[in-house]
Amino acid sequence: MSDQAQGPDLLLQNIGPIKSRMGTFYPGSRVIFRGRDLHADLKDMDWLELYVYGVTGRRFSQPQLRVMHAIWTYTSYPDVRLWNNRVAALAASARSTGTMGVAAALAISEASIYGGGILARAIDFFFRAAERVDAGDDLAECIREELETHRNIGGYGRPIINGDERIKPMMDLAKEAGLADGRYLKLAFDVEEVLLGGRWRMKMNYAAIVAALGADLGLSRQEFYLFMFPVFLAGMQPCYIEATERKEGTLYPSRCTDILYDGPPKRPWSPLG
Repeated sequence: MSDQAQGPDLLLQNIGPIKSRMGTFYPGSRVIFRGRDLHADLKDMDWLELYVYGVTGRRFSQPQLRVMHAIWTYTSYPDVRLWNNRVAALAASARSTGTMGVAAALAISEASIYGGGILARAIDFFFRAAERVDAGDDLAECIREELETHRNIGGYGRPIINGDERIKPMMDLAKEAGLADGRYLKLAFDVEEVLLGGRWRMKMNYAAIVAALGADLGLSRQEFYLFMFPVFLAGMQPCYIEATERKEGTLYPSRCTDILYDGPPKRPWSPLG
């Protein structure tokens, strides 16, 4: 197929059976998953291992998979006050289905300020900073320019408290797994040192450490983004379940008198126009 084909020609060239290098389902026979038989070659994989194999097409060692499991586990907080968990719980309070509620919660987990958006920005910054440092640029200058452009650096600082309870257990596990000496993980701590030594006083948060670990595991920007998709998932179902145990509509009710309104005043209305 020509890469130059555009418009109708491109559509015409794609008419007919779809050929995929990712997989094929042969009803009653077998399923091919990235060139391997799902029920024969990959049958002993656990779910995360299969998930990352689907994302990357690569196999990871058990120590690496242990760290990848922990990246998901250590930030699965069943706290209904968290922005995405609240959506799942409100869906339950409205008596929507669990699938609808959790799907909506996962969708807004991409929040650019404190969700998946920050994770993507963190790994992107590490890749760009490493390239510039390799070219001879000063890391402190890279940080200063990043702050001037974006006013913050993905993975550093935290709105509630300047610190993160997930860093220590993640580093402890990374050391046990022999993954604590990676290039990007070192870079993440070097960035923190510059930020703490300057006027910014920002410590790293979870996004920085997991983005650095992801980069050291060889994940690309897209692969890391897709790997992190379910990172908050295990905390959502408990919030949904608890909300179903409450009376319908009683989660986060608000009095009308608590709503401040400064729009147009009341006006008469008649159903007859």
